[in-house]
Amino acid sequence: MEYETSAGERADLYEQLARIGKVVMHAKRIELLDLLCQAERSVDALAQAVGMKISTTSAHLQVMRQARLVETRREGTRVYYRAAGEEVCRFVTALGDLGRARLAEIDQILRTIEASGEAAERVSREELLERARSGQVVVLDVRPEEEYAAGHIPGAISLPLEHLEAHLGELDPDIEVVAYCRGPLCLLAPEAVATLRGRGLRARCLEDGLPEWRQAGLPVAVGPGPAQAQPQVQPAVQQGARGRHASHATDRSEH
Repeated sequence: MEYETSAGERADLYEQLARIGKVVMHAKRIELLDLLCQAERSVDALAQAVGMKISTTSAHLQVMRQARLVETRREGTRVYYRAAGEEVCRFVTALGDLGRARLAEIDQILRTIEASGEAAERVSREELLERARSGQVVVLDVRPEEEYAAGHIPGAISLPLEHLEAHLGELDPDIEVVAYCRGPLCLLAPEAVATLRGRGLRARCLEDGLPEWRQAGLPVAVGPGPAQAQPQVQPAVQQGARGRHASHATDRSEH
């Protein structure tokens, strides 16, 4: 009888864990979690980002909320969702790492989608830190502006992928560019690098993205950058080449 009770309790524990399994069993819910690990978003913004109806997106978010992986806040009539904690984002990162390690199809898909083989070349966090300190590299955050404002690598310039073409002529061709986005499974940075290299610029991707940077205990700045404040990014690029990034002095840092 004691054994039966113990077995029943173990079953209850696994039943609780299965609540999280209900979230990751659906591809769109994983995508939503990934987005919420970048920045807080409203339901309509999430629906637009993942290409679903608002009602469908809301239904998925309710499942995620029941599993306590997301939290909400209300601002007027609008409800905003966010990841429930850093452990949720570590889980999303671990899920991606497991997928890349065990599913060859993921690597195949990434190679097929990337614009060129060169776009897959990566730079480590350690190398980026060393080169950024010596002013040998310009760091571009090619995620949407709201994600940059929610958290970014200190000194990085916000230049969303959709605006990259318009500002290519403002980048110093003598300075290497390192682009980053949401993580190893995100294609924004590889696409940006392919575009930059197609115009003769030296460019590589960061080995991962902002979530992994934060999880490694590296500093993260918050707040809008100069690219949002003014259309021209040339002054910020020049500061990056000299390693000074004075325009980011007002950013707040999270450690």
